[in-house]
Amino acid sequence: MAVARRKLLLQSRQVGSLLLFLCISAGGATTIRYSVVEEMESGSFVANVAKDLGLEVGKLAARGARLVSEGNKLHFRLHRKTGDLFVKEKLDRESLCGRTDPCVLHFEIVLVEPLQSFRAEVRVFDINDNAPIFPNKEPLLKIPESTPLGSRFPLQSAQDLDVGLNSLQNYTLSANAYFHLHTRFRSHGPKYAELVLDKPLDREEQPEVNLTITAVDGGSPPKSGTAHIRIEVLDINDHVPQFSRLVYRAQVPENNVNGSLVAIVTATDLDEGSNKKITYSLAQNSETILQTFQIDSETGEVRLRGPLDFEAIETYDIDIQATDGGGLSAHSKVLVEVVDVNDNPPEVTVSSVSSPLPEDSPLQTVVALFSIRDRDIRVGAQITCFLKEDLPFAVKPTFRNAYSIITDRGLDREEISGYNITLVAMDTGPPSLSTETVIEVLISDINDNPPVFQEDSYILTVRENNSPAIFIGKVHAEDLDLGENAQITYSLLPPKSGDLSVFAYISINSDNGKLYALRTMDYEAIQDFQFVIKATDGGFPSLSSQVTVRVVVLDDNDNRPMILYPLQNGTLPCNDLVPRFAEAGYLVTKVVAVDGDSGQNSWLSYHLLKASDSGLFSVQQQNGEIRTLRQISERDPMMQKLIILVQDHGQPALSTTASLNILLVHGFSEPYLQFRDPAKHPARVNPSTKYLVISLAVLSFLFVLSVTVIFIIHVYQKIRYREKITIQEHFYDDCNFPNHLVRRGASGSLSQPCAYEMCSATGTGTSEFRFLKRFMPNFPFPHGTGEGKTEAASSLPPDSGRNGSQGSEGHDRVPDNYM
Repeated sequence: MAVARRKLLLQSRQVGSLLLFLCISAGGATTIRYSVVEEMESGSFVANVAKDLGLEVGKLAARGARLVSEGNKLHFRLHRKTGDLFVKEKLDRESLCGRTDPCVLHFEIVLVEPLQSFRAEVRVFDINDNAPIFPNKEPLLKIPESTPLGSRFPLQSAQDLDVGLNSLQNYTLSANAYFHLHTRFRSHGPKYAELVLDKPLDREEQPEVNLTITAVDGGSPPKSGTAHIRIEVLDINDHVPQFSRLVYRAQVPENNVNGSLVAIVTATDLDEGSNKKITYSLAQNSETILQTFQIDSETGEVRLRGPLDFEAIETYDIDIQATDGGGLSAHSKVLVEVVDVNDNPPEVTVSSVSSPLPEDSPLQTVVALFSIRDRDIRVGAQITCFLKEDLPFAVKPTFRNAYSIITDRGLDREEISGYNITLVAMDTGPPSLSTETVIEVLISDINDNPPVFQEDSYILTVRENNSPAIFIGKVHAEDLDLGENAQITYSLLPPKSGDLSVFAYISINSDNGKLYALRTMDYEAIQDFQFVIKATDGGFPSLSSQVTVRVVVLDDNDNRPMILYPLQNGTLPCNDLVPRFAEAGYLVTKVVAVDGDSGQNSWLSYHLLKASDSGLFSVQQQNGEIRTLRQISERDPMMQKLIILVQDHGQPALSTTASLNILLVHGFSEPYLQFRDPAKHPARVNPSTKYLVISLAVLSFLFVLSVTVIFIIHVYQKIRYREKITIQEHFYDDCNFPNHLVRRGASGSLSQPCAYEMCSATGTGTSEFRFLKRFMPNFPFPHGTGEGKTEAASSLPPDSGRNGSQGSEGHDRVPDNYM
């Protein structure tokens, strides 16, 4: 039943303690406050954080919400989808806060995207889960039988870990005839009880008295603890030790070492002998005091036994007992005030860090959130927070003891890819203590650097007559960015004029910038050309840069020298006249040649390869001038032939020859310019003349053939025409014309035989021959097509002249209309 009642009470108090209220803290920021009762099971609901923050369901998960505790342990967990706050594990207020009341657990709710934090605290209310306990279950008191009535004997305090109403409230004493109980209060500490003597003791009557003391707390239901007191009645000792003070006060810095002197208590006894000897002890004190302090039983010196911590306990109330040799004792108190010293450096708790941080983050971007706590309260509570080095960051307070690190200058990943931010938190001391916390922040790359070529412009060379697809050079660009932002793609840009011929000459590998010649180059056609290459990175948006590449074509010796003079066109050789009276060194002529190559490949030299008389003429090697070596004599042949070799200086050297005829004459008036030696120089026909003669012959043949064909066709037509006339003559012989149609003996035109020529064409059966129907009703009109000529001669009788006028009219119309 007791267990069931306790569970019912716990549930009712849990429901009643879920109180939420918001208040404005000293720093001007909102703090969310909740309350729970201790001993709540793991997973118990506390509150809905999303609703209290004014956020929609699911926003906590979207913004990456999490809890950050100020201590080393997190006692709650957050369901980010629903925003519900739950107890992570069973809470024990006594282990969390000890005797501190109220017991408040602080934490932060951090939202990552964007970075934002909210302070929250949960107050843990106490339940009556601890009963009062006496450290000494069977204390022993020695009281002389001569102790006067009303004497008080302090008893050891019971310990109750609960606080408030659930803590120790009262003591009760078992029924007896000698003592009653009086409850006393300490300024700092639990209540304690004193035995008050009501009836004189008589050792001879009752040498020992046994009592039971009960400590009761204020819980519902209350809990209690008991101790059995055994009182031994001593023989008479007339005087009780007397302390010099009822209360001793001492102030001890919390950083004093063990063994340090706290206070000295003194007591005197007016008795003599062994009853005068006083022994000091720490009687009726809590376990905490016994572990912290010790007393010299003979001198009364109170010294430190364990460390002091102002942040844990600020004051101690020590009960000192002085006992004489006869067993009489007196009590006094030592109030020890712990003096706070600056022995705790500030504690820095980093709630959240935004890393990596984009290098284009604007100013005032929140990089990290952190809070600072200093356990020292009385001294060194003023905290200064700053960054150790000169970095593009600054510390900005947000609310009480909470700060953020923000950007105050631009970031550039290409200069610094990451920062180790050393955060220094320093209190005011003395002595001044500080804490350094390193926060690592990486800088993420954005595409803010275009590719940069290694050179401002490139000059590449390729030798003419190269093989297609030959590698001629490479361009290279670098991008200071990372990843895809640094992946470079190369491409050829079309010329501004729109001419795309560059794509027919050059190809580029888009990945590595290698250039290839797509076709064979000809130096004589193009000596150099240039184009623009674009390098584009893979960022978004992409950045690019351009560079001009000039390709120079190197000359190869692939052209032979060409003779300009004398002409070497296959006609008669050129003749030069030289007077026979010419002296040595006479300039005969000059061979002129050019070479399509350049440089050394175009340097020409002239040599006399062959001559009719090699001792008569010479050729200047540099300029091709032909001069006489000696004076010409009458015995020299009239015709001199020279063959000149013209050679370039390429590797390998190419050459050509020129033929030259020189005539030795007595005067320039002689017609020697077309002199020819038929024996040695047979006539050569120009190929173009040959082709012209052949063309004329073919055309003449075709003309004669055409005329012949036309003539044959004409003769054939004449023969067919004569055959048609013969047929028509036989046709008209069968016709009998009426006699009344002709006037005999008249002067009409039909009085004599006449010849008619008629033409018949397609469809003339109803037109041209229609007029004959009046005269020849039986005439068979033709219905086909055809053309014919008819000649008829008939002798009409003399009386055929009737109606001669009409016949004459008909005869006259025939020539006009149809001939």
